[in-house]
Amino acid sequence: MIREEIGNLIEKAVKNLYQKEVEVKVERPAGAVFGDYTTNIAMVLKKNPEEIAKSIKSPILKKVEVKNGFINFFLSEEYLQKQVGEILKEGERFGELKIGKNKKVQVEFISANPTGPVTVGNARGGPFGDTLGNVLKKAGFRVEKAFYINDYGMQILVLGHSVLKDEKAEWGGRYIDDLHKRIKIKDPYKVGRAAAKIILEEMVKKTIEKMGIKYDEWFLENKLHQGGEIDKVLEFLREKGLIYEKEGAKWFKSTQYGDERDRVLVKDNGWKTYLAGDIAYHKYKFEKKKFDKVIDIWGADHQGNIAGLQAGVEALGHKGKLDIIILQFVTVLEKGVVLKMSKRKGVYVTTDELLEAVGLDVVRFFFLQESANTHLNFNLSLAKEQSEKNPVYYVQYAYARICSILKKLKTQSSKLKTTTENLKLLKHPSELELIKQLIRFPEIIEDTVKDYQVQRIPQYALDLATSFHQFYRDCRVLTEDLPLLKARLGLILATKIILKNTLDLMGISAPEKM
Repeated sequence: MIREEIGNLIEKAVKNLYQKEVEVKVERPAGAVFGDYTTNIAMVLKKNPEEIAKSIKSPILKKVEVKNGFINFFLSEEYLQKQVGEILKEGERFGELKIGKNKKVQVEFISANPTGPVTVGNARGGPFGDTLGNVLKKAGFRVEKAFYINDYGMQILVLGHSVLKDEKAEWGGRYIDDLHKRIKIKDPYKVGRAAAKIILEEMVKKTIEKMGIKYDEWFLENKLHQGGEIDKVLEFLREKGLIYEKEGAKWFKSTQYGDERDRVLVKDNGWKTYLAGDIAYHKYKFEKKKFDKVIDIWGADHQGNIAGLQAGVEALGHKGKLDIIILQFVTVLEKGVVLKMSKRKGVYVTTDELLEAVGLDVVRFFFLQESANTHLNFNLSLAKEQSEKNPVYYVQYAYARICSILKKLKTQSSKLKTTTENLKLLKHPSELELIKQLIRFPEIIEDTVKDYQVQRIPQYALDLATSFHQFYRDCRVLTEDLPLLKARLGLILATKIILKNTLDLMGISAPEKM
């Protein structure tokens, strides 16, 4: 990875000049005028940047400049040309990293209550968690994807009353009407359990399948209750002196682990809370499944539950192993008008409806474009566009265009083997810019593993497509100059590999024609 190579050069220079071991941060600058990579190490060390810059020499660098205290690095043409050959040699393996060290990671996402169809709000976690899991796998982790089914508790009782349509009913809609006709038992909780099972099998799982997601585990909360796992956790916490009783309820001393308030584990009516189940579930994750790291992806309405669960995990002895990502809400807009959503009234946009309206690729790409902590406005009008205004279309069109060029050259393929000598002809600014985008791919993987900013992937896909479209406009690929044709063929083959890898990470198709 080029960024790492530059970092090593800086570290070596600093060690030679000042006999210091340093951790160097190498970044991509805001504009091309500041080079391809930059570092602020001179400012961090309070040393002369010119002195450091002059001591850095390498064939991978065209020049090293200092501007405003930053040391800026410009890659050499020779280095960039060779990278095309490296990508062609590694193929789809390009971008695979070993930073995961084969550690076992679980990504749990969506985990919507089985009380109704998967709404757009629930579904945002689908592409996010699925893509994050794919990125972690690319980086060398052993990844499992999980869905936690909350098939116990008050929401199941409320579902039962709603299906019975009695005086305690809260939810409506066509699916409730259908369940009312199908379920003949009268006990509200048993009705809720039966309804939840139908909803899970006939609605939730089918929607997940349509979203292109495959889980390694579907875990039932009720299994924890039936197996006595929650009671075991309660006993464990009690023995550690972390449970007390107040007003008929059992409380967890979560403030001992940094929480702002203690949390109820068993209500005064005997019902165990979500938190009790969640702590038991995470005990299962860490102690039975042996995960080195667990990443939970939750909706914004669960923000208040983070501290309690982190306290529970720490009490179990697994501090630092759980990361929780909160996804903000989704608003669906059509022609600038917000489509209203209400479970109580049975009026909401389901994921199935959205998939039917715009297709899987568009749904996944649009859901991935914003950071987790940003409210997502899903522009239905733009999503339906089949033009370059639609970012998914724009990226896929780049791939289809490459396939079209390759199809035209298929008859000559035996004569068009790209060599290292051919690649030396790639000197046009648009060719070099495209190569710079291609070699960013491993960095995109590494950065996303570190900070979980999955929106980086679709943005990279757009940047790569833009560079390719620019190259296509500026450089004639189907030229009669045979050595140059071979060089540019190598470049578009390398682009095809990276673009396909990027689309695969997002679970988005790579169409050969559009």
